[in-house]
Amino acid sequence: MEKDEDGFYTPAASGSEPKIDNEKPEEPEKSANTDLINSTFEVSVTLADQQADSASPLYSVKTFEELGLHQDLLKGIYDMGFSKPSKIQERALPLLLSNPPTNMIGQSQSGTGKTAAFVLTMLSTSLALGCTLPALIDSPFQALCLAPSRELARQIMSVIIAMGKFTSVQTEYAIKDNLPRNATRVTAHIIVGTPGTMIDLIRRKVIDVSNVKVFVLDEADNMLDQDGLGDQTLRVKNMLPKTGVQIILFSATFPDHVRTFASKFAPSANKIELQKEELSVDSIRQFYMDCKDEEHKYDILVTLYTLLTIGQSIIFCQHRHTADRISAKMTAEGHHVASLHGAKDATERDQIIDRFREGKEKVLITTNVIARGIDILQVNMVVNYDLPLMNERNNSRSDDSRPDVETYIHRIGRTGRFGRKGISVNFVHDRKTWLQMEEIEKQTGKKIMRIETNDIDVMEEKMRKAMK
Repeated sequence: MEKDEDGFYTPAASGSEPKIDNEKPEEPEKSANTDLINSTFEVSVTLADQQADSASPLYSVKTFEELGLHQDLLKGIYDMGFSKPSKIQERALPLLLSNPPTNMIGQSQSGTGKTAAFVLTMLSTSLALGCTLPALIDSPFQALCLAPSRELARQIMSVIIAMGKFTSVQTEYAIKDNLPRNATRVTAHIIVGTPGTMIDLIRRKVIDVSNVKVFVLDEADNMLDQDGLGDQTLRVKNMLPKTGVQIILFSATFPDHVRTFASKFAPSANKIELQKEELSVDSIRQFYMDCKDEEHKYDILVTLYTLLTIGQSIIFCQHRHTADRISAKMTAEGHHVASLHGAKDATERDQIIDRFREGKEKVLITTNVIARGIDILQVNMVVNYDLPLMNERNNSRSDDSRPDVETYIHRIGRTGRFGRKGISVNFVHDRKTWLQMEEIEKQTGKKIMRIETNDIDVMEEKMRKAMK
């Protein structure tokens, strides 16, 4: 058994498909302001309701007014500076807000407005069910949202707070160390958290799930993957009412084995997706650097420091101890960097990501804890100090050294956000890592260009040129 980032034990995958209770269910910050944007991507919509079609006025909208949103919610949207839905929102929101509610599985590239789509749904449902402060104190109609990390849960909450600032919707976290251990009741209308803590609060009846109407999974492929958080996510679902819960799954990637399972997790769901080949971000220029050995990787990273601080950079490592070791060594040599991973305590993690988000830290060395969903616009470079591997999922001890292509796409997607330019650099130091990178190149269909490391001046010149 392995501990998740909340400190809860989760059983290892058994290889058999878990049982699903499958009855048919009837940011104030700059980053929050970027979730409603124009998108040029074509969106494929599969409607579970065969009576709905593209001729229906519910099929697509061009303005938020057409959705019939609550006036206080419209005020929040316009206060954030947005005027119309993005492409995926104009297709998804009418379906998400339909009456009766329907399940949805949404796949769309980072930066196309997924978060705003499900946040608007949670807020709108709470308001439609009569969210006034006195009315729901004793028996709140709730929406639950699960994310794979506290960092992403906090980012989602920032969007909810910004969008709902003119409403009476109350919010609360279900993340480690956020609620006092002796808390007896959470009556907020929208609760955002990580699976382990959510299970604990429901089990202790701090959260009463009898009136849950909306259940959202962000980064759903990771949340449902049996090599990841799948068991815990299923436990949360099976604690909810058997009917009347709208299930919403969103992610940038959905591997085939997870896609099949997602259809069972959210039965009769409408599906909105981009084609697979559109998911690798074209605005990111991908490079690799040949290093002689592990130690040479560190030397090259230090050489790149000036370039790393032109904007902001994220360096991804396979292990927590690697992130700490590199950070300590670079700091001792006078470089200003920070490290972030799941072994740090909650307060420290919050402070580190907040400082990075505010631009007070320029270089963040981390594990996969922020590989998914985190929006920090100033990040213009991602370095894969270690390539992501399948055996990293859920801290697996297996010897599966295949590259984790989905995580790779998510990692490099931390740069080039919302159509901006960005670059990613992979460190390759032996035949094994070279073959892993070649497999990533093959599966994504995108060329990864070589940058020589023999001549430091030439290397820096090529990098600066790529960043312009």
